[in-house]
Amino acid sequence: MDATPYVTIVLPCYNEQDHVIDEVERICEAMDRSGYTYELVAVDDFSTDKTLARLQKAAPRFPNMRIRAFHRNGGSGTVRRIGTQEANGEIVVWTDADMTYPNERIPELVEILEKDYTIDQVVGARTTEEGSHKFLRVPAKWFIRKVAERLAGQRIPDLNSGLRAFRKSVARPYLRLLPPGFSCVTTITLSFLSNQHDVYYLPIEYSKRAGKSKFSFISDAYRYILQVLRMVMYFNPLKVLMPPALWLVGIGLVKGVVDIVRYGFYLTSNTIVIFLSGLLIGSLALLADLIVRSRSE
Repeated sequence: MDATPYVTIVLPCYNEQDHVIDEVERICEAMDRSGYTYELVAVDDFSTDKTLARLQKAAPRFPNMRIRAFHRNGGSGTVRRIGTQEANGEIVVWTDADMTYPNERIPELVEILEKDYTIDQVVGARTTEEGSHKFLRVPAKWFIRKVAERLAGQRIPDLNSGLRAFRKSVARPYLRLLPPGFSCVTTITLSFLSNQHDVYYLPIEYSKRAGKSKFSFISDAYRYILQVLRMVMYFNPLKVLMPPALWLVGIGLVKGVVDIVRYGFYLTSNTIVIFLSGLLIGSLALLADLIVRSRSE
C-alpha cells in the first residue's frame, strides 16, 4: 500500500458476509484501472455474521485494503467519521457495501475533484429509488429534500446519497457534527452547502440492495428531518426562526387592528400573546445568528 495515497475509500461493513468481497473486488478493480493511488478502509461495524472473517481471509488478495474492526456497533455515521479522520488520502470517498451503488464509477467522482478545484464535493445523485418501503420512502424523502432546499437556499438533487467524494481538508471542521446513524450523509451535504462549498451532482444508477436493509423508516426518517433542521439552525438559524417570528408579529398586528376597531382600543389577551411570541422568537433568531457569526471554527 502507498504510504500517502491520493484517495481513501471508506467502506462501512455490517452483516454483509454474502457480498462484501464482491464489493471490495469491484472497488479495487476500478481503482487499479484508474491509476490513482488509493487505500480502501473496510470498517467492520461489529458484525454478527462472518463479514470480518471473510475480509481478513481475503486481505492478502487486496494489498490496498486496510481492515478496521470495531468492538461495538457504532452506526454508519460513526464508521464514516472515524474512517475519514484516519484517512491518509487527500480525497475521501464514502460508499456502501450492499451492492446498491455503482462503485466502479468511483474514479469518475475523484476525477471531477482532481480537474476542478472549485468543486469540494461530488455526490452520486440517484436517478431511481430501489430501497425498502418504497411507497413511503419516495414521498418522505421528497418532502425532506424540499425542506432542506428551502432552508439551504439551493437545489439538492439527492440529499442522502451514500456515494460521494470530497476533499478531506474541507470536510475536517464538520466531522464532529456527524451523527452516528444514516443521517450523516445529510449532515455532510448541508455542512458543505451552508458554508458555500461547491457540490457537484453526478447522476448514477441505483440497484436493489443485497441482503437485509438496516433502514428503519419511522425512526430514520424522523432523524433525517431533525438533522436537516439542526444543521440549518447550526449554520443559519434565521432561516428557521425568522419566518415564523415575522408571521406571528404580522398576525398579531392585524388582529390588534381588528380588536381596536371591534372593541375600541382594547387588545384581547390572545392578540398580545401572538405578538409577544413573535417578538420573542425573532429576538431568539437574532441572538442565535449573532452566536453563529461570532463562533470560531
